[in-house]
Amino acid sequence: MARAVEEYLKPEVVRRIARLDLRAQFIVKGFLQGLHASPYQGFSVEFSEHRKYAPGDDPKDIDWLVYAKTDKHYIKKFEAETNITGYLAIDTSASMAYTYRQELTKLDYSISLAAALCWLMVHQQDPCGLMVFDEKIRTSLPARSRRSQIAQVLSVLAKIRPSGRTDIARSLVQIAAMLRHRSLVMVFSDLLADQAPVQDALRRLRHRGHDVILFHVLDEAEVRFPFEGMLELTEPEADDRLVVDADAARSGYVAAVEEFREDYRAFCFRCGIDYVPLDTSMQFDRALTEYLVSRRNRF
Repeated sequence: MARAVEEYLKPEVVRRIARLDLRAQFIVKGFLQGLHASPYQGFSVEFSEHRKYAPGDDPKDIDWLVYAKTDKHYIKKFEAETNITGYLAIDTSASMAYTYRQELTKLDYSISLAAALCWLMVHQQDPCGLMVFDEKIRTSLPARSRRSQIAQVLSVLAKIRPSGRTDIARSLVQIAAMLRHRSLVMVFSDLLADQAPVQDALRRLRHRGHDVILFHVLDEAEVRFPFEGMLELTEPEADDRLVVDADAARSGYVAAVEEFREDYRAFCFRCGIDYVPLDTSMQFDRALTEYLVSRRNRF
Protein backbone atom coordinates (compact mmCIF):
# COMPACT_ATOMS: atom_id res chain seq x y z
CA MET A 1 0.00 0.00 0.00
CA ALA A 2 2.86 2.39 0.85
CA ARG A 3 4.35 1.91 -2.61
CA ALA A 4 1.00 2.75 -4.22
CA VAL A 5 0.77 5.95 -2.19
CA GLU A 6 4.35 6.91 -3.11
CA GLU A 7 3.61 6.28 -6.77
CA TYR A 8 0.46 8.36 -6.58
CA LEU A 9 2.32 11.25 -4.93
CA LYS A 10 5.24 11.37 -7.38
CA PRO A 11 5.44 14.95 -8.71
CA GLU A 12 5.08 13.92 -12.37
CA VAL A 13 1.98 11.85 -11.56
CA VAL A 14 0.45 14.70 -9.58
CA ARG A 15 1.12 17.10 -12.46
CA ARG A 16 -0.50 14.75 -14.99
CA ILE A 17 -3.57 14.31 -12.80
CA ALA A 18 -3.84 18.05 -12.16
CA ARG A 19 -3.73 18.78 -15.89
CA LEU A 20 -6.32 16.11 -16.57
CA ASP A 21 -8.60 17.45 -13.85
CA LEU A 22 -8.30 20.98 -15.21
CA ARG A 23 -8.98 19.72 -18.71
CA ALA A 24 -12.04 17.82 -17.50
CA GLN A 25 -13.40 20.91 -15.75
CA PHE A 26 -12.66 23.05 -18.81
CA ILE A 27 -14.53 20.66 -21.10
CA VAL A 28 -17.58 20.49 -18.84
CA LYS A 29 -17.59 24.26 -18.27
CA GLY A 30 -17.44 24.90 -22.01
CA PHE A 31 -20.26 22.46 -22.57
CA LEU A 32 -22.49 23.93 -19.86
CA GLN A 33 -21.94 27.46 -21.18
CA GLY A 34 -22.91 26.33 -24.66
CA LEU A 35 -25.91 24.44 -23.35
CA HIS A 36 -27.18 27.50 -21.48
CA ALA A 37 -27.48 29.40 -24.77
CA SER A 38 -28.78 26.45 -26.78
CA PRO A 39 -32.20 24.88 -27.38
CA TYR A 40 -31.12 21.89 -25.30
CA GLN A 41 -31.85 23.38 -21.91
CA GLY A 42 -33.58 20.79 -19.80
CA PHE A 43 -31.98 18.16 -22.03
CA SER A 44 -32.04 15.17 -19.73
CA VAL A 45 -35.31 13.70 -18.59
CA GLU A 46 -33.53 11.08 -16.49
CA PHE A 47 -32.11 13.82 -14.26
CA SER A 48 -35.61 15.03 -13.37
CA GLU A 49 -36.89 14.36 -9.87
CA HIS A 50 -40.35 13.42 -11.18
CA ARG A 51 -41.88 11.01 -13.62
CA LYS A 52 -45.40 10.55 -14.96
CA TYR A 53 -47.82 8.59 -12.81
CA ALA A 54 -48.41 5.07 -14.16
CA PRO A 55 -50.95 2.39 -13.20
CA GLY A 56 -49.61 0.48 -10.21
CA ASP A 57 -47.84 3.48 -8.65
CA ASP A 58 -48.84 4.38 -5.11
CA PRO A 59 -51.16 7.43 -5.21
CA LYS A 60 -49.47 8.58 -2.01
CA ASP A 61 -46.37 9.38 -4.08
CA ILE A 62 -48.21 11.87 -6.33
CA ASP A 63 -46.75 15.37 -6.08
CA TRP A 64 -49.90 17.48 -5.68
CA LEU A 65 -47.99 20.75 -6.02
CA VAL A 66 -46.90 19.71 -9.50
CA TYR A 67 -50.49 18.62 -10.24
CA ALA A 68 -51.78 22.04 -9.19
CA LYS A 69 -49.40 23.72 -11.66
CA THR A 70 -49.70 21.31 -14.59
CA ASP A 71 -53.02 19.50 -14.10
CA LYS A 72 -51.04 16.28 -14.67
CA HIS A 73 -50.14 13.51 -12.25
CA TYR A 74 -46.42 13.12 -11.51
CA ILE A 75 -44.78 11.14 -8.74
CA LYS A 76 -41.52 11.91 -7.01
CA LYS A 77 -38.65 9.70 -8.02
CA PHE A 78 -36.71 7.91 -5.36
CA GLU A 79 -32.91 8.20 -5.30
CA ALA A 80 -32.51 4.70 -6.74
CA GLU A 81 -34.55 5.77 -9.76
CA THR A 82 -32.72 9.03 -10.40
CA ASN A 83 -29.13 7.83 -10.07
CA ILE A 84 -27.34 6.38 -13.08
CA THR A 85 -24.44 3.97 -12.57
CA GLY A 86 -21.91 4.61 -15.32
CA TYR A 87 -18.81 2.76 -16.48
CA LEU A 88 -16.17 4.25 -18.76
CA ALA A 89 -14.72 1.47 -20.98
CA ILE A 90 -11.58 2.62 -22.79
CA ASP A 91 -9.70 0.84 -25.58
CA THR A 92 -5.95 1.24 -24.95
CA SER A 93 -4.61 -0.92 -27.80
CA ALA A 94 -1.72 0.25 -29.99
CA SER A 95 -3.92 1.69 -32.75
CA MET A 96 -5.31 4.23 -30.26
CA ALA A 97 -1.83 5.86 -30.10
CA TYR A 98 -2.16 7.29 -33.61
CA THR A 99 -2.22 10.97 -34.48
CA TYR A 100 -1.27 12.68 -37.73
CA ARG A 101 -1.33 16.39 -37.01
CA GLN A 102 -3.62 16.85 -34.03
CA GLU A 103 -2.21 17.57 -30.57
CA LEU A 104 -3.96 14.55 -29.05
CA THR A 105 -3.89 10.91 -30.07
CA LYS A 106 -7.12 8.97 -30.23
CA LEU A 107 -6.40 7.65 -26.75
CA ASP A 108 -5.56 11.12 -25.38
CA TYR A 109 -8.83 12.40 -26.82
CA SER A 110 -10.80 9.50 -25.31
CA ILE A 111 -9.15 9.93 -21.92
CA SER A 112 -9.90 13.65 -21.84
CA LEU A 113 -13.55 13.12 -22.73
CA ALA A 114 -13.85 10.23 -20.25
CA ALA A 115 -12.33 12.39 -17.50
CA ALA A 116 -14.89 15.10 -18.21
CA LEU A 117 -17.76 12.61 -18.12
CA CYS A 118 -16.51 11.18 -14.82
CA TRP A 119 -16.26 14.70 -13.37
CA LEU A 120 -19.79 15.49 -14.58
CA MET A 121 -21.34 12.24 -13.30
CA VAL A 122 -19.78 12.39 -9.85
CA HIS A 123 -20.78 16.03 -9.43
CA GLN A 124 -24.35 14.88 -10.15
CA GLN A 125 -23.88 12.21 -7.46
CA ASP A 126 -24.05 9.44 -10.06
CA PRO A 127 -21.65 6.52 -9.45
CA CYS A 128 -18.95 6.22 -12.10
CA GLY A 129 -16.49 3.37 -12.65
CA LEU A 130 -13.70 2.61 -15.11
CA MET A 131 -12.61 -0.34 -17.24
CA VAL A 132 -9.46 -0.30 -19.38
CA PHE A 133 -8.99 -2.96 -22.07
CA ASP A 134 -6.97 -4.12 -25.07
CA GLU A 135 -7.16 -7.89 -25.66
CA LYS A 136 -8.95 -8.18 -22.32
CA ILE A 137 -9.83 -6.07 -19.27
CA ARG A 138 -6.56 -4.81 -17.80
CA THR A 139 -7.77 -2.46 -15.06
CA SER A 140 -11.11 -1.79 -13.45
CA LEU A 141 -12.46 0.50 -10.76
CA PRO A 142 -15.90 -0.11 -9.19
CA ALA A 143 -18.47 2.64 -9.63
CA ARG A 144 -18.66 5.14 -6.77
CA SER A 145 -20.21 8.58 -6.43
CA ARG A 146 -18.02 10.14 -3.75
CA ARG A 147 -15.79 13.03 -4.82
CA SER A 148 -12.59 11.06 -4.20
CA GLN A 149 -13.63 8.79 -7.09
CA ILE A 150 -12.63 11.51 -9.55
CA ALA A 151 -9.04 11.42 -8.27
CA GLN A 152 -9.03 7.62 -8.40
CA VAL A 153 -10.22 7.54 -12.00
CA LEU A 154 -7.86 10.33 -13.04
CA SER A 155 -4.96 8.53 -11.38
CA VAL A 156 -5.57 5.46 -13.54
CA LEU A 157 -6.20 7.48 -16.70
CA ALA A 158 -3.02 9.51 -16.23
CA LYS A 159 -0.91 6.35 -16.28
CA ILE A 160 -2.43 4.70 -19.35
CA ARG A 161 -0.06 3.93 -22.21
CA PRO A 162 -1.40 2.38 -25.44
CA SER A 163 0.07 -0.97 -26.41
CA GLY A 164 -0.74 -4.40 -27.76
CA ARG A 165 -3.47 -5.80 -29.93
CA THR A 166 -7.16 -5.30 -29.34
CA ASP A 167 -10.00 -7.75 -28.85
CA ILE A 168 -12.97 -5.45 -28.40
CA ALA A 169 -15.57 -8.21 -28.55
CA ARG A 170 -13.89 -10.33 -25.86
CA SER A 171 -13.47 -7.29 -23.62
CA LEU A 172 -17.12 -6.30 -23.98
CA VAL A 173 -18.21 -9.83 -23.10
CA GLN A 174 -16.02 -9.60 -19.98
CA ILE A 175 -17.62 -6.27 -19.09
CA ALA A 176 -21.10 -7.76 -19.46
CA ALA A 177 -20.13 -10.61 -17.13
CA MET A 178 -18.72 -8.21 -14.52
CA LEU A 179 -21.78 -5.96 -14.25
CA ARG A 180 -24.30 -7.12 -11.66
CA HIS A 181 -26.80 -4.28 -12.02
CA ARG A 182 -28.23 -2.29 -14.90
CA SER A 183 -25.62 0.29 -15.88
CA LEU A 184 -24.70 2.87 -18.49
CA VAL A 185 -21.63 1.59 -20.35
CA MET A 186 -19.68 4.28 -22.24
CA VAL A 187 -17.29 2.64 -24.72
CA PHE A 188 -14.38 4.59 -26.26
CA SER A 189 -12.69 2.86 -29.20
CA ASP A 190 -11.61 3.31 -32.82
CA LEU A 191 -13.44 -0.01 -33.49
CA LEU A 192 -10.64 -1.18 -35.80
CA ALA A 193 -11.59 -4.85 -35.55
CA ASP A 194 -13.92 -7.32 -37.24
CA GLN A 195 -17.36 -5.76 -36.96
CA ALA A 196 -19.51 -8.88 -36.55
CA PRO A 197 -18.12 -10.09 -33.18
CA VAL A 198 -17.98 -6.51 -31.81
CA GLN A 199 -21.60 -5.91 -32.76
CA ASP A 200 -22.62 -9.26 -31.29
CA ALA A 201 -20.94 -8.31 -27.99
CA LEU A 202 -22.65 -4.91 -27.97
CA ARG A 203 -25.97 -6.64 -28.61
CA ARG A 204 -25.34 -8.88 -25.59
CA LEU A 205 -24.80 -5.84 -23.39
CA ARG A 206 -28.14 -4.41 -24.48
CA HIS A 207 -29.94 -7.73 -23.99
CA ARG A 208 -28.69 -7.78 -20.41
CA GLY A 209 -30.52 -4.49 -19.85
CA HIS A 210 -27.56 -2.10 -19.96
CA ASP A 211 -27.63 1.24 -21.72
CA VAL A 212 -24.70 1.68 -24.08
CA ILE A 213 -23.05 4.78 -25.53
CA LEU A 214 -20.53 3.96 -28.26
CA PHE A 215 -17.96 6.72 -28.78
CA HIS A 216 -16.34 5.89 -32.12
CA VAL A 217 -13.08 7.85 -31.94
CA LEU A 218 -11.01 8.20 -35.11
CA ASP A 219 -8.12 10.49 -35.92
CA GLU A 220 -8.95 13.39 -38.19
CA ALA A 221 -6.61 11.93 -40.85
CA GLU A 222 -8.37 8.56 -40.69
CA VAL A 223 -11.62 10.29 -41.61
CA ARG A 224 -10.40 12.80 -44.23
CA PHE A 225 -7.23 11.11 -45.64
CA PRO A 226 -5.27 14.36 -46.22
CA PHE A 227 -2.20 12.61 -47.69
CA GLU A 228 -0.60 13.12 -51.11
CA GLY A 229 1.71 11.13 -53.35
CA MET A 230 3.11 7.69 -52.56
CA LEU A 231 2.44 6.68 -48.97
CA GLU A 232 3.49 3.75 -46.76
CA LEU A 233 0.74 2.69 -44.36
CA THR A 234 1.54 0.65 -41.24
CA GLU A 235 -0.92 -1.44 -39.26
CA PRO A 236 0.20 -0.69 -35.68
CA GLU A 237 -1.03 -3.88 -34.02
CA ALA A 238 0.35 -6.30 -36.63
CA ASP A 239 3.15 -4.19 -38.16
CA ASP A 240 1.86 -4.94 -41.67
CA ARG A 241 2.92 -2.39 -44.29
CA LEU A 242 1.32 -1.28 -47.54
CA VAL A 243 2.49 1.29 -50.12
CA VAL A 244 -0.33 3.18 -51.87
CA ASP A 245 -0.84 6.15 -54.15
CA ALA A 246 -2.70 8.49 -51.80
CA ASP A 247 -4.30 10.58 -54.56
CA ALA A 248 -5.66 7.50 -56.33
CA ALA A 249 -6.82 5.85 -53.10
CA ARG A 250 -8.46 8.86 -51.42
CA SER A 251 -12.02 8.71 -52.76
CA GLY A 252 -12.33 4.96 -52.25
CA TYR A 253 -10.85 5.19 -48.77
CA VAL A 254 -13.13 8.03 -47.64
CA ALA A 255 -16.16 6.17 -49.01
CA ALA A 256 -15.10 3.03 -47.11
CA VAL A 257 -14.77 4.96 -43.82
CA GLU A 258 -18.19 6.55 -44.33
CA GLU A 259 -19.66 3.09 -44.99
CA PHE A 260 -17.88 1.76 -41.87
CA ARG A 261 -19.40 4.48 -39.70
CA GLU A 262 -22.81 4.21 -41.31
CA ASP A 263 -22.88 0.45 -40.68
CA TYR A 264 -22.26 1.05 -36.98
CA ARG A 265 -24.80 3.87 -36.90
CA ALA A 266 -27.49 1.65 -38.43
CA PHE A 267 -26.62 -1.29 -36.16
CA CYS A 268 -26.73 0.89 -33.04
CA PHE A 269 -30.06 2.39 -34.06
CA ARG A 270 -31.57 -1.08 -34.42
CA CYS A 271 -30.25 -2.16 -31.02
CA GLY A 272 -31.12 0.99 -29.08
CA ILE A 273 -27.46 1.95 -28.63
CA ASP A 274 -26.35 5.58 -28.81
CA TYR A 275 -23.68 5.94 -31.50
CA VAL A 276 -21.44 9.02 -31.29
CA PRO A 277 -18.94 9.31 -34.18
CA LEU A 278 -16.01 11.56 -33.26
CA ASP A 279 -12.71 12.59 -34.72
CA THR A 280 -9.81 14.23 -32.93
CA SER A 281 -10.37 17.62 -34.59
CA MET A 282 -13.78 17.96 -32.91
CA GLN A 283 -13.97 20.33 -29.93
CA PHE A 284 -14.59 18.56 -26.64
CA ASP A 285 -17.65 20.57 -25.65
CA ARG A 286 -19.25 19.63 -28.95
CA ALA A 287 -18.37 15.98 -28.32
CA LEU A 288 -19.95 16.18 -24.87
CA THR A 289 -23.05 17.80 -26.34
CA GLU A 290 -23.31 14.91 -28.83
CA TYR A 291 -23.27 12.50 -25.90
CA LEU A 292 -25.84 14.26 -23.71
CA VAL A 293 -28.19 15.07 -26.56
CA SER A 294 -28.06 11.44 -27.64
CA ARG A 295 -29.11 10.52 -24.09
CA ARG A 296 -31.98 12.98 -24.30
CA ASN A 297 -33.23 11.41 -27.50
CA ARG A 298 -33.46 8.02 -25.81
CA PHE A 299 -35.90 9.11 -23.07
